Amino acid sequence: MTASPFDSQTRWLLPEGIDEFLPEQAERIETLRRDLLDLFHLWGYELVIPPLVEYIEALLVGAGTDLDLETFKLIDQVSGRLLGIRADMTPQVARIDAHRIRREAPTRLCYLDTVLHTRQDSFARSRTPLQLGVELYGHAGLESDIEILKLMVETLRLTGVQNFQLDLGHVGIFRELAREAGLSPDQEGMLFTALQRKSRPEIEEYLATTTVATKYRHMLVALVELNGGAEVLDEAKVALKQAGAPVQQALEHLHRLHYSAHFKLSPAPLHYDLAELRGYRYQSGVVFAAFAPGHGQEIARGGRYDEIGRLFGRPRPATGFSADLKTLMMLSSDSGASTASPGVVAPWSECEALQRFIRELRRSGTRVINELPGQAGQMRELGCDRRIVKQDGVWTIVAL
Repeated sequence: MTASPFDSQTRWLLPEGIDEFLPEQAERIETLRRDLLDLFHLWGYELVIPPLVEYIEALLVGAGTDLDLETFKLIDQVSGRLLGIRADMTPQVARIDAHRIRREAPTRLCYLDTVLHTRQDSFARSRTPLQLGVELYGHAGLESDIEILKLMVETLRLTGVQNFQLDLGHVGIFRELAREAGLSPDQEGMLFTALQRKSRPEIEEYLATTTVATKYRHMLVALVELNGGAEVLDEAKVALKQAGAPVQQALEHLHRLHYSAHFKLSPAPLHYDLAELRGYRYQSGVVFAAFAPGHGQEIARGGRYDEIGRLFGRPRPATGFSADLKTLMMLSSDSGASTASPGVVAPWSECEALQRFIRELRRSGTRVINELPGQAGQMRELGCDRRIVKQDGVWTIVAL
């Protein structure tokens, strides 16, 4: 017989992809959260806390169909309008910069909170990722891209992720080649999909059915092979030499980024892939991601998305990165270590001298746990290794 949803043996089960943290894990992730927000603060990034729910139009600005499919939707009982539960905070932070803060100077914002996905995706294995990120608005130069990359690396190192690799690309290269070649939106979409599979025969076969000029066919096919170390950038200059000025500028941007990042991000390995088009629908320039050994999906990602401000009515360059703190904690080299300090057992008593002693201990950072009258179990189960006792009329601490 099928179990009832209210069966006492099953009602405690969580929905698939929805997780929770027990005390040791929760303390570990809270420690990381505080450390990361302190790191972002030291770099000048100001914390914002966007709302959990917004009108769906604002949540999906410039995001494309993927984010739409990931977003839970509901009807607002007050206005009758369609609401969405945030699946990504990046559009929300862009809205805050454009309409709430409205500075002329570069604005640095950070966030760290839960988002909700309708399904598990390739970035976060949970449907409730703890999304962290930083965004830098108001500067279009290479320097802001470098700052974001450096801060992403510092974030990974702080959380204990080791031996990661950085992948860099530039969506403007494919976008401009598609424009120069005269591809229709449908043709561009078909070619985009084939590039993600890195299927050279498929790309060659498809281009053969179009009227695209031969030189552009060769350059579009060449993108599949342009991945590897820094040598790829030199190979790209040769393979794409017939492309127009926007493509050459994008390649030059990657060259400059490489020489700056090589020294500032060492020893993180840098890998380049000109067919990598993550975030293609809203990214506008350089894109990057971090990968860790043994983890098949990216663990952090980011890039430039200058067009998002225009969609909110205020054109403004933007760059940033995001990651799932749960994933980073899972990959951390010290994720299993308890961060809780050993506790001290205090007897239950109204003695003012004892209460004063307990207050002093807690002010100094010592965990003090009251032993309740008649309680079951051992205090060691609660992480205690010492006890407060009265000796010669004075309250003191002894080993448990």
